[in-house]
Amino acid sequence: MSRTHQTAKPRAIQRVRASLAATALAVTIPLVTAQAPAQAADNPYERGPAPTTSSIQATRGPFAVSTTTVSGFAARGFGGGTIYYPSTTTAGTFGGVVIAPGYTASQSSIAWLGPRLASQGFVVFTIDTLSRYDQPSSRGDQLLAAADHLTGSSSVRSRVDASRIAVMGHSMGGGGTLEAAKDRPSLQAAIGMTPWNLDKTWPEVSTPTMVIGAQNDSTAPVASHSEPFYRSLPATTDKAYLELRGASHFAPNSSNTTIASYSISWLKRFVDDDTRYTQFLCPTPSATTAISEYLSNCPY
Repeated sequence: MSRTHQTAKPRAIQRVRASLAATALAVTIPLVTAQAPAQAADNPYERGPAPTTSSIQATRGPFAVSTTTVSGFAARGFGGGTIYYPSTTTAGTFGGVVIAPGYTASQSSIAWLGPRLASQGFVVFTIDTLSRYDQPSSRGDQLLAAADHLTGSSSVRSRVDASRIAVMGHSMGGGGTLEAAKDRPSLQAAIGMTPWNLDKTWPEVSTPTMVIGAQNDSTAPVASHSEPFYRSLPATTDKAYLELRGASHFAPNSSNTTIASYSISWLKRFVDDDTRYTQFLCPTPSATTAISEYLSNCPY
């Protein structure tokens, strides 16, 4: 792919990490899945077996998952949260994903994404914000502060590749993902779920970005939020717009197979450089009973 994001960051040279988890972790709570072996492949970031439509739609992927919490007292610049991570210590490091909730909401509103994404081979940090009323710019700053905590001082920092971090968020948290991507171009992926932001244009963003809108969103209508956000992203930035058919603003607050499967594919493709997942993103998928519109600048 000939994108500014790629040429600016030759990952195969810059991001190889050899460290494995060697430190003792906080008490973990195993979730129910089988543990996957390390993936031997030309791409050192591939994790897990070859994907299928069924595997990306499954409620749990191939990795067993454990959790640890970060209290608000231990957090700096954000409100604490929960880290979900693959239990294995033999598969190398994993990319990290930090997820912020929307206006007035807590991490519980996006908690379903934690184990679902982690079981596919990511370290996932669902966070609380300093105030439930924080605006998108503040939520963007808090996503970055949480990413720094995850990679620098969390109990699972040895399991995370600090050069492969993504951000996600719902509503004002989704608007915050765009703020974070603008402020930190080294992020590998961003996904805004029914995002809300007063700023409608994002020409500064070079991070591969997926915008997920909802057809019946009355809080952040796609015509004044998701669609202009997507259109304003540069043509040189890998981008996609997915619109959930018949869905409301709050679709990301409960388990959603369409959100999960496309988020997994986006994160795998751009955080893990795993081209095995390109098949689910390119060519641009057609409208379905779950998707009213899908736009992209494929090929990636």
